[in-house]
Amino acid sequence: MTAKAAYGVAALNLNLTRDLCDFLSRVRYEDLPPKAVHEAKRGLLDWIGCALAGSRHTTIDKLVAVLRSVGSQPQATVFGRGLKLGLLEAPIANGQMGHLLDFDDTHMGGVVLHASSPILSALFALGDRAPSDNKPVDGKNLIAAYIAGFEAGVRTGQASPRHHDGGWHLTGTLGTVAAGAAAGRLIGLDARKLTYALGIAATQAAGMQQNRGTSCKSLHAGKAGSGGVLAALLAEQGFDSSAEIIEGKRGFARIYSTEADPEALTAELGSRWEITRNGYKPYACGVVLHPLIDAVIAAAKKAGSPADAVRAIELQVHPHAVKITGVDDPQSGLMAKFSINHAAAVAYIDGNAGIAQFSDARAADPGVLALRRKIAVDTVESFGKDEARATVVTTEGARHEVHVRHASGTVANPMSDAALETKFMGNAVPVLGSERARKVVDLAWRLDTLADIRDIIQTCA
Repeated sequence: MTAKAAYGVAALNLNLTRDLCDFLSRVRYEDLPPKAVHEAKRGLLDWIGCALAGSRHTTIDKLVAVLRSVGSQPQATVFGRGLKLGLLEAPIANGQMGHLLDFDDTHMGGVVLHASSPILSALFALGDRAPSDNKPVDGKNLIAAYIAGFEAGVRTGQASPRHHDGGWHLTGTLGTVAAGAAAGRLIGLDARKLTYALGIAATQAAGMQQNRGTSCKSLHAGKAGSGGVLAALLAEQGFDSSAEIIEGKRGFARIYSTEADPEALTAELGSRWEITRNGYKPYACGVVLHPLIDAVIAAAKKAGSPADAVRAIELQVHPHAVKITGVDDPQSGLMAKFSINHAAAVAYIDGNAGIAQFSDARAADPGVLALRRKIAVDTVESFGKDEARATVVTTEGARHEVHVRHASGTVANPMSDAALETKFMGNAVPVLGSERARKVVDLAWRLDTLADIRDIIQTCA
């Protein structure tokens, strides 16, 4: 019996998943600190813009064609597409759109997680369906559920500290947990059923880093959102799961990570709100590239030389940057988002690294290709993940160095509300037009006053 218990799923009785879900089931808007509420508004505005920017991509054309052919009863809006899909299909589309351009928010508090694409794609789907009791989802409930999703997803990652090392794409895995918790909180599950929802979500968690640079990477976010909706709706019906899905002997933290720190699941619960440690992207690529992009743009301004007068660009980065974005010769715009050489080249030539800099055309541009070959990269173990140094060496031998200690958009060097608005408008206006885009901005900043979140959804349709 002892051997079987050691191998199987005998209860550890740590009650960590239960304690987390008990706390999340009771979180109300009124319990939240103003900083967390404000960050939720910022995150919602930023994500909607990213989803709208991705809505017209050819990858989404293919996805929507398939989802429409196999989908269930249309109940939930697909942003920027003027159509509705089923409750499980719409989150796939909206979640993939939000993550497709690698422009969405990134939490780096012990994990690298794009939480908003899975969470908000799930919440907006559930908020768009016709409520049986004619009581719509209001903005305060959305905020509480959104923040609850951050707590579940990020804390599960912190409890699984070597999860990323196993080749998992955290937005697919942790994102499913986050979406399940958020969706369950939105529909008012009690502690027991929210524990079920977390377990149903976690057992669906998937997504492999091998698919970086392909259509599948952003699909992970959409599937995570859809899995979260399914988890919540099943749990609502009493569909059960393990009550120790994170800390159990064969739970998430044990099998998705070679090290487990299950106590992290509830550490400082209620006093540390993970959404307040969220970051936003000024550049449309892997977040570990952002410090070197900042550095190269600044060094290029100091040098004042055209690309053909550059002998070399010497980069120093955290080892994580090479591990995640070490693609030397990207053949597509999506793959270029994971290339240090490409990011540095377009940063120097264009002084930017937005959506246009990671197109297929830019990935094949002769000038970009030529400068890529002049870039040398060294890793520095002592650097932070948001730190980099760039040195531009001209053909005349001059050296121009810039050291960035914290990339723009991180918690230590945050984007302002005004900068987020500017980013949103750049993403949304081509899809919605100026008037509707400005209306979304207004609705987002007063989210906690909205009686029905379908005001936002309909504006983004």
